[in-house]
Amino acid sequence: MQRRLMGLTAGIAALGMTAGLSGCGSDGGSSAGDATLSMVVANYDPNDGDSTQKYWDGVISTFENNNPGIKVDVKVLSWKVVDSEVAKMVKAGHAPDIAQIGAYADYAAQGKLYSADDLLSIPVQANFLGPLADAGEQDRKQYGMPFVASTRLLFYNEKLFDAAGLTPPKTWDQLASDASVLKARGVKYPYALPLGSEEAQAETQMWLLSGGDGYTDGVGTYTINSPQNIKTLDWLKTHLVGKDLVGPVTPGQLDRKDAFAAFTKGQVGMLNGHPQLMQQAEDKGIKVGKVPMPGINGTAKTTMGVSDWIMGFRQNGHRAQIGKFLDYVFNDRNVLEFATTYDLLPPTVSASDKLSDDPKHKELKKFLDELPTSQLPPVGKTSWAQVSDTIKKQIGKAVQPDGNPESVLNQIQNTASAAQSAE
Repeated sequence: MQRRLMGLTAGIAALGMTAGLSGCGSDGGSSAGDATLSMVVANYDPNDGDSTQKYWDGVISTFENNNPGIKVDVKVLSWKVVDSEVAKMVKAGHAPDIAQIGAYADYAAQGKLYSADDLLSIPVQANFLGPLADAGEQDRKQYGMPFVASTRLLFYNEKLFDAAGLTPPKTWDQLASDASVLKARGVKYPYALPLGSEEAQAETQMWLLSGGDGYTDGVGTYTINSPQNIKTLDWLKTHLVGKDLVGPVTPGQLDRKDAFAAFTKGQVGMLNGHPQLMQQAEDKGIKVGKVPMPGINGTAKTTMGVSDWIMGFRQNGHRAQIGKFLDYVFNDRNVLEFATTYDLLPPTVSASDKLSDDPKHKELKKFLDELPTSQLPPVGKTSWAQVSDTIKKQIGKAVQPDGNPESVLNQIQNTASAAQSAE
């Protein structure tokens, strides 16, 4: 389903008069009755502190004051365990009413989730940015509601670039040329290429998109071993890894967190980064330049988008109450407070428009500009978890000195095709 991406604010406002016709609180026309909702959410505090708890406490307090019959009990868990803990709860027959986690597809496929149509008022559902709403769909129905988002840009260390007389690259060849100069000047990681098991699927997708393809075609079929993708990994192997422009750690052994840490120490010339890294680096005194990902012959046409998801479980039958609460969660004030606290991007049109116009957050504008044309991983496919795990384990082998990109991509494609057939 294709949606218009920007400029929907007027249309959304017009829809407000029809909000009572569907979604939140409908339940055949009855209003939301008394209920206590259980909610499990992820902790976004970079130091595992209590800022996420305080955010939700504030949202819930105001909501409960305005809806005295509905209570919300929230449990904030680390990203390390939140997905697995929710899975355990669901398996044990004690699903929360609401979960804000990293993936929704398996629960949707099992029929355990309300759809967004079931829960949200028309203006709220129509307000999601198109690529995020589309990624939340399974079988053309939206189950995953995007909670926050981010895009990726090529980060470069401005001090290192200025000292070397370099300009940020717009093409792959320019990126390799810049990296060569940085290497000659003793930069530890001219270009950091994290293809380790932590998040290799993301770094890989960014490069595949910049090469003109990606993980799937227009109808959702895996095309991992396409000629364009093979060409992309061949280029990485030959022109970056083969020329020793990626630093002392083999890409297949370099995790994203280690690459990011090296960037904040001034040891990296270039890498693909997200909004949170920008602030972390600048807090360490690193002046960060940001440009769209280079492509083969010019700036890549699209970059990778990422979203975390919120969803409503059917088990306890609290459809109207969940919908009323989520309608409130997605108002602009709440969305913007959370996004700006953690240097992330809002998932809605109206909040994105406001953030884009706010000079206090001008550093996020470049990321926002990339979001309308971004491409998310195929998170709506139940096979994606297995395919993503296979990419994490195998893709680093494709670019090592004795690696064979075509062979590795063929192996991953075989896994993906089999997993897709079993969906």
